[in-house]
Amino acid sequence: MKSYPTSNTSNNDQVSRALGQLLGIMDELREKCPWDQKQTMESLRHLTIEEAFELSEAILEANMENIKKELGDLLLHIVFYTKIAAEQRAFTMVHVIQTLCKKLIDRHPHIYGEKVAENAQSVERHWEKQKLQEKGNKSVLGGVPHTLPSLIKTMRIQEKMSRIGFGWPDSNTTRKKIQKHIQVLTQQSNQEVPTTMRQEAFGELLFLLVNYARLVNVNPEEALEKKNKEFTQKFQHVEQEIASQDKQITQLSTKELMDYWKKAN
Repeated sequence: MKSYPTSNTSNNDQVSRALGQLLGIMDELREKCPWDQKQTMESLRHLTIEEAFELSEAILEANMENIKKELGDLLLHIVFYTKIAAEQRAFTMVHVIQTLCKKLIDRHPHIYGEKVAENAQSVERHWEKQKLQEKGNKSVLGGVPHTLPSLIKTMRIQEKMSRIGFGWPDSNTTRKKIQKHIQVLTQQSNQEVPTTMRQEAFGELLFLLVNYARLVNVNPEEALEKKNKEFTQKFQHVEQEIASQDKQITQLSTKELMDYWKKAN
């Protein structure tokens, strides 16, 4: 019979004690703290989303201390949801962990079964096929949450399509399509066309740009967020420079503002 791994690290007991302490704290908070008593899965949902974005920001900043903190905050939310579910006799932390372990084992037959995975792409293809079987989805895209931000949703859609071999296989084809859609937008800007047509063309262009980024191994969400940070820091430097000269930024012309921008580091 196939045996499955358990951790043999020296800090195993420490991890167990720490998790046990966390679960005990949550039990006490639900019993004694008015705020914690009041919370439901629905009330925690938006806070969990916020925590996930804070973790994402810490990762982009490569700040290990903040990553550690934000991971703890997310772990707290997992424990909180599980505590609420246990109170409703739905499931416990043991069930959550057991379900996860089973999923990881089932979706890695090249490790725990007889299948062979030649590369990461073949692993991804099996993962998608297994998800379809497990969840009973009628569509490969059935598992993409509707509430994802549009850019991340586009990434997930295209990743799933590529795992089953659907889509343009190379960056050159995508680049040519991008150039074509830029031409379409340029032509539309010089014509009286409905806004919906320009919106459709621009949406197609954005979709193609995300696909191009994936094909050249760039995460478009991370790239855009880094550019946002870079732009914000540079513009705030411009604001400080203008203020140091006792000028009001709202009273400067576009040319004056751009001059400051060009001089900024």
